[in-house]
Amino acid sequence: MNSTATSSDPTRPIGLIAGQGALPMIVAQGMRAAGRRVSCIGLADQFVPELPAICDDFAPAGIVQVGKWIKLARRFGVREAVMVGRVSKARMHDPLRLFRQIPDWRAFDIWYRKLRHDHRSATLLTVLADELAKEGLVLIDSTTFIPDHMASEGTMTRRAPTAEQTSDIAFAWPLLKQVGALDIGQAIAVREKDVIAVEAVEGTDRMIERAGQLCRKKGWTLLKTARPGHDMRADVPTIGVSTIEKMHAAGGGCIAIGVGRVILVDRPAVLAAADRLGIAVVGVNDA
Repeated sequence: MNSTATSSDPTRPIGLIAGQGALPMIVAQGMRAAGRRVSCIGLADQFVPELPAICDDFAPAGIVQVGKWIKLARRFGVREAVMVGRVSKARMHDPLRLFRQIPDWRAFDIWYRKLRHDHRSATLLTVLADELAKEGLVLIDSTTFIPDHMASEGTMTRRAPTAEQTSDIAFAWPLLKQVGALDIGQAIAVREKDVIAVEAVEGTDRMIERAGQLCRKKGWTLLKTARPGHDMRADVPTIGVSTIEKMHAAGGGCIAIGVGRVILVDRPAVLAAADRLGIAVVGVNDA
């Protein structure tokens, strides 16, 4: 089930399953602005310490303690939830993961039986969402409460892309969609119609660093969007202030992102940082 609507009963608390970063904070604030009671499950060793203070209910649970998520949701009276925030996928490939956190039987069943030969993010989300839905907890579109932080069409910064960057976007956007369709990654770096780097499991930040090492000429372009048919219930692509700062440090000059497909984590701060550092940010409508 791929729900994109808000709760049918706005008097009920809305759930928030929170990973790393500032995004769960922004989503919680959006939920409160919509008049909802926020009941949060903070993933252990992941959520930011400021998060509990802006939630009405809060309890921590391990990343691999899915059964505890369900118990907490029932305790809070939550039937629908948003799941946001980073959880490093590289950590899921850690050979010592079972010793770092003890999984409950539900997580063990998901990872070692239902996902035994397929650990792709999209497959993991589908299986996890189905498991939660069977127990009465439905994941909804993670962007539901943050429409003001989504990428919009056209140039969003004072600086517009150069003619070369515009040409690179037109050339590379179809390639990015193919990379996404192959479930390789969400971003690529391009200069003068030459693909410098492609994101894989390392994530966008490390790909940006690698692109800067490979391309000494300044002004290259980063393109990022959700893959075709992306399930918006979790793992929606994001850029933040740190993305802008890393782009600047690595010599990047332009970021092209999918309209309604990429979250700007604190949009005003992201665009202000881009203006300060002279980086163009443009939304591409790939519908």
